[in-house]
Amino acid sequence: MVTRAHGVESLRLRERGEPMATLCRPAIAVPEHVITMQQTLELARETHHGHPQRDLVLRLIQNTGVQTRHLVQPVEETLKHPGFEVRNQVYEAEAKARVPEVVRQALAHAETEPADIDLIVYVSCTGFMMPSLTAWLINTMGFRPETRQLPIAQLGCAAGGAAINRAHDFCRAYPEANVLIVSCEFCSLCYQPTDIGVGSLLSNGLFGDAVSAAVVRGQGGTGMRLERNGSHLVPDTEDWISYAVRDTGFHFLLDKRVPGTMEMLAPVLQDLVDLHGWSVPDMDFFIVHAGGPRILDDLCHFLKLPPEMFRYSRATLTERGNIASSVVFDALARLFDDGGAAESAQGLIAGFGPGITAEVAVGSWARHDPPVDVERDLGRLGLTPSVALSG
Repeated sequence: MVTRAHGVESLRLRERGEPMATLCRPAIAVPEHVITMQQTLELARETHHGHPQRDLVLRLIQNTGVQTRHLVQPVEETLKHPGFEVRNQVYEAEAKARVPEVVRQALAHAETEPADIDLIVYVSCTGFMMPSLTAWLINTMGFRPETRQLPIAQLGCAAGGAAINRAHDFCRAYPEANVLIVSCEFCSLCYQPTDIGVGSLLSNGLFGDAVSAAVVRGQGGTGMRLERNGSHLVPDTEDWISYAVRDTGFHFLLDKRVPGTMEMLAPVLQDLVDLHGWSVPDMDFFIVHAGGPRILDDLCHFLKLPPEMFRYSRATLTERGNIASSVVFDALARLFDDGGAAESAQGLIAGFGPGITAEVAVGSWARHDPPVDVERDLGRLGLTPSVALSG
């Protein structure tokens, strides 16, 4: 619902000369190998037929609502464990094969070129490279050698929100800068066949693989104009979501208290909106990390919002599973696919992850029409300016 209050804070920021960065349309790609919920349940029954809590795990997987997930390797290969070294080699090879096209699409969506980018933020928690993939991108895709690099590797699912916020901070410091965000998450490469705790077995039916990218433009661009961001860590919850790093790689650890974290984090979202002078009930769109259906259900409850407000995040969860830091970009892309939002519509983006950490941003929708290029447009019609005027 658009109200008279819409755009007031944006106007105040402009009056104060505050830099206004715009998060443009993301590009998303998912691997070609698909696993359905039915296949997941059948595999769980066969693989863990003697597990004392198998029926509980099956119910939990069904309750996720995840109907399909995409995997970077066929299911048969995913279930094998060739060792951490081989898996990391797969991560690097697949990242280099899949990221460039997504980057090109994101740059095109934002009407930018590699040479226009001043900072690349690369987020991933499912593989490791040093130098980061940012160095490879700069060397192979035409980015300037002066392009700054910011790899984020240890914020898990919250890293999508953190990347947006760090890009916003950078554009506030350098108002004419452009930032490219790249998220590469191959969660299936973290599958551990020996981990049989309920949390681990649930995660085997929840996480999926995806690559995404988006540009934050310091000036111009159509999308969410970022106006304020914040971060919050819930004290003494470090061990609720974590990795145990062992000889066999990353072992995902999930505490049974995690599903209830929105009771602690919903007030954080509320406080940031209030600080910005807006009201949660009047907000027009919400793009949040959908780690599971409980997160979205609880946000509806604690923020007193109808389920429809989280439809894009829920669609991502249903069709692609929890794709870690890429969730917020996939959900935002769905908003764009739906025609975007009205001019000055108010919105919120939030990522949640280990810590327990929330990275939150609020802003309003901006529609930017590119400048008219008369010669270019006439040229497409086979005309020159002189012919057009004489006609």
